[in-house]
Parts: sequence; C-alpha cells; structure tokens
Amino acid sequence: MAVTFKNDILFPTSYDKIWRRIDQIDAKKYCRSRNFVDGSVTYLSPYISRGVISTQQVLVALMAKGHRPLEIEKLIQELAWRDYWQQVWIVKGNEIDHDLKHVQQSVTNHGLSTAVLEGHTGISAIDNAILDLYSTGYLHNHLRMYIASISCNMAQSHWKYPAQWMYHHLLDADWASNALSWQWAAGTNSNKKYVANQDNINQYCRTEQKGTFIDVSYDALPTMAIPEVLKNIITEKLSTPLPEKTNITVDASLPTCIYNFYNLDPNWKKDEQMNRVLLLEPSVFEKYPISQKTVDFMMALSKNIEGIQVYYGEFEELITDYCLKEIHFKEHPLNASYQGIETPRDWMFNVEGYFPSFFAFWKKCRKQLDY
Repeated sequence: MAVTFKNDILFPTSYDKIWRRIDQIDAKKYCRSRNFVDGSVTYLSPYISRGVISTQQVLVALMAKGHRPLEIEKLIQELAWRDYWQQVWIVKGNEIDHDLKHVQQSVTNHGLSTAVLEGHTGISAIDNAILDLYSTGYLHNHLRMYIASISCNMAQSHWKYPAQWMYHHLLDADWASNALSWQWAAGTNSNKKYVANQDNINQYCRTEQKGTFIDVSYDALPTMAIPEVLKNIITEKLSTPLPEKTNITVDASLPTCIYNFYNLDPNWKKDEQMNRVLLLEPSVFEKYPISQKTVDFMMALSKNIEGIQVYYGEFEELITDYCLKEIHFKEHPLNASYQGIETPRDWMFNVEGYFPSFFAFWKKCRKQLDY
C-alpha cells in the first residue's frame, strides 16, 4: 500500500524527528501558556496515542533535563491525564461508549450540527479550528472543549456521534481520551456541563469577536434555546478507508509481534528475531472509524518498524491463515480478544484501577514524584 502522509512538517513521522521534538519541549513555557491556542504546546499527543512513544518516556526525558517536578507539574499532569483516561477504559470497557456517570440532560438529537461539521457556526475561532482539523488532523485542547460544549450544550446533541466525528479526523485519535472528555463537557462524566462564552474564546484564541450566539453572560448560557444556526442536524456514516487484504510472508518457526493502531512502538522487542505484523482489524475500524489522513499517518509511522508487514483481517484469521504459534502483543483495551504473551505498557506511575476523578488518580501519582 503506497503511503503519502502530507502533513510531515507539522507532524513528522520519522523516529529521529519525533525524538527531536521531545528534546525541544520548553516545559516551563508550556506550563505558562498551554491554554492559549498559540501557546507552547508539545505536539506529542499523536505519537503517544499511536504508541510510538510513551508518557513514561516523555517524563524521563523531562527529568533528564534537570527539571524539578514542581516547576513543570502542569505538563506532568497533562501527560498523566492520558494515562488516567486509559485506566478508566481498561476498567470500564465498553461502558465508556455510553453515558458513564449521569444521563445527558436536554438531548434533542443524536447527530451533529451541520454548522459544526462545515465550520459555519459564525464563531471565527471555532470555524477556523474545524477547517484546520480537516486539513491537519490537529486541534488544540481548548478548542476541543469549545466544540464539544457547542455541540452538546448549545445544539443539544448527544455526545456520542460528535465524539466519533472528532475522533475520525484526529491524528491523536484515542477513544478513551476523546469519548470521556466529550462526556465531561456533556455532564455525563462530570457533575456539571462545560460551557464557555465568547469572552472566554476571545481570551484564549486571541480574537476580539462580538455579536455571536454565545456573546452573552455565563448566567444566560444554560437557559438558551438552540441557536438557529445550530438547528440543522446531520448524521453521516463514518468509515475507514483501509486496504484490501493481501498476502504476507511469515516464518512460522519464529514468534510474531502484533502491532496495531494503538501500538506502533519501533523499539518493542527490536533486537529479537520476530515476524512483525501491523494488524488492521475490520471490526475495530468499523466501531471506531478513522479518516484517510489518519490511516496515512499510521502507515507512515509503521515504517519506523523494520520488516513490518500489513495484514488486513481479524486476529483469528491471521493466526489461522499463517499457523502462527507464539504471539506477542502489547496490553490495550482493544486487544482483549488477542491470545498470546502480553507486554505491559509503559505507564508514568505505578497507579492502576478506576478512580472517579482525575485528581483522586493524580493524588496517588504525585506521591511517586521526587519533589
């Protein structure tokens, strides 16, 4: 399958360039400015989501620069959020596909406003961000929150389909982080809904726009009727443009490492003689569709793994087709049906299990840092 990833400047795919990005993190500036759309963000989330690097590796690299945890705590916290969401997914499984803690209130539809889909909400920062998402596969975290709030709490859409739409286009597509963040905004995974008005957007997006449907006080937002611009709702089927099934060549006498959308670690068992297979399971991509851009990004990242071959089919088909015996794979909630030898993931902290809030989780993690 020919791979052409066209956004290699913003998100390089060679392993050396990814590590240069880690080396270039300005951790202190990140802590000061991360909430602003022009802030000093790391642009590492696509590589963490695809399992090319781990949160633990980033933390170790930061500590190696001589940073004290207290002075870069906000960056460490943001990395810990990713592990937290994954821990919730591990424990709750498919429950995260549904309202987790509370039923979403004031739902009038299960689609997505066409104004959001097309970037025509009339809020310039939001509209530009949506068009950039289609172009680059990237969204600043604050803009994700704004879009979720507008979709769920202004357009009164149930969170599930809009979350799938955003996941579909994100290079850092992580169903746990994405779904549970949307649920946080919608009030199903939090004690209240998240709302933002135009003043808030202007502050963090460096705009000065007035007169939009959210250019009101915070007191007015919860009681607003659905703005006219958001009323047209659409539900388009999301699909994944995956390749046709082709034959691969394996040595049945060797163990086999299974890679997938969430594990593209080029250093995993690198020095061992293995068959290396990137497994693209139709059932996974039917449930969690991704865009052509994200497929291209995944395929380009896989080129960092020497000798890797792509197999399009289910895990059981791969084993049967090639009589594979010793199978190795990395732990992940989507790998529950795999059979073989499981490698644990590299977590930042030795903290596992379900915590009802991030800060309960973080309290345990923080004790493991040397302040």
